[in-house]
Amino acid sequence: MKSKKWLFVAIIFAAMVMGFLSMKRALPEQQNERMAKEIKLYSPYTFEKRIGGLTIVDKRDGRKEKPSAAEVYLRMDELNKEWGAKHLRVENSDLIIMGYNNQTVVKVFIQNQDERDYLHHFYGL
Repeated sequence: MKSKKWLFVAIIFAAMVMGFLSMKRALPEQQNERMAKEIKLYSPYTFEKRIGGLTIVDKRDGRKEKPSAAEVYLRMDELNKEWGAKHLRVENSDLIIMGYNNQTVVKVFIQNQDERDYLHHFYGL
């Protein structure tokens, strides 16, 4: 009787660990609040609410992506990283956001090392 009880407890524990790991894997990367807010103003990707969850909309051409609820934030991070690799540049203590003709749209001052580390880690700049 005791072995059945321990087997039941072990299965419950394993299910909890697997659930925790899958939730952790579905979370988006940690972002610097100020820099992410500044960059988000110029990013071409936004969320649109729908009955089944969230849709990612490209503001440039209206194209919509409908990833699963577990993958929506991860996909948004991927799209922003791809866009940032082409349209973001760091010069001295400024982040330069460029348009589609390689024109400078705006310069954002990098205030501290945490923001610089975020840009390096998230966007690879």
